[in-house]
Amino acid sequence: MKEQILYKTAAIDGLEIFYREAGTAERPLLLLLHGFPSSSHMYRDLIADLSEAYHIIAPDYPGFGQSSMPGIKQFSYTFDNLSVIMERFIDHLQLRDINLYIQDYGGPIGLRIATRRPQLIQSLIIQNANAYNEGLGDALEPLITYIQQPDAAHEQAARFFLTLEATRWLYLNGAHDQARISPDSYITDQYYLDRAGNDEIQLALFLDYGNNLALYDEWHAYFKKHQPKTMVVWGKNDALFIAPGGEAYRKDLPNAEIIQIDGGHFLLEEHHAYVAGLINRFIS
Repeated sequence: MKEQILYKTAAIDGLEIFYREAGTAERPLLLLLHGFPSSSHMYRDLIADLSEAYHIIAPDYPGFGQSSMPGIKQFSYTFDNLSVIMERFIDHLQLRDINLYIQDYGGPIGLRIATRRPQLIQSLIIQNANAYNEGLGDALEPLITYIQQPDAAHEQAARFFLTLEATRWLYLNGAHDQARISPDSYITDQYYLDRAGNDEIQLALFLDYGNNLALYDEWHAYFKKHQPKTMVVWGKNDALFIAPGGEAYRKDLPNAEIIQIDGGHFLLEEHHAYVAGLINRFIS
């Protein structure tokens, strides 16, 4: 019988951080860090699949989902700052021995925390969260150009990624069977993107994304030194973070298990049960 999922908030540095929780503290801990443009909502099915066996925590970052959304003048929207808030969230809930699941933005946020606090991490589960140049797909070109030339014309091109057309594409592109992708997923994400002022938040993070690329060598050094137990589950048809990015983890983590799955950027929408089975085997 699947256990009840609880919907909670934690007060962190004057912000309300929303999170989903299932299971009890004596079980293995799974911390799920979401990607753009989603929230903990992207993990709803995986949480239900695993709720009987794990203690699961899935937060929303500031500016995402149900968490506080201060304006860009009140809060510095950088990946460094989001990682600090998430680290304080971890400490607030006294989370330890973390099996850390990271996807998309969850990568640069989670890997910053893992690099600072390697003792917190029991294992890594990496889903289309890039840490190697090999993984950067051509679909990222408008964002890379905006980072390099943040003028009005390139901002307009970057703003495409804030539209319903782009959000729907992120979910459907590369899917094995588009009929299995619930429209509720991208409609929910778009609701949060369309809130007044959220475009400025997302553009600030787009501009800061170049600082993630600059940390790749540091993350590789963390992998080499600490050799965290790692499983990579990759939607191999993802046009943003392409399949070679998943394989590249083997360079620094030779014992990593790497599984390429016939899906896209949000592969859990159609493959959550399969991934849940992989997690059960990996952690047990």
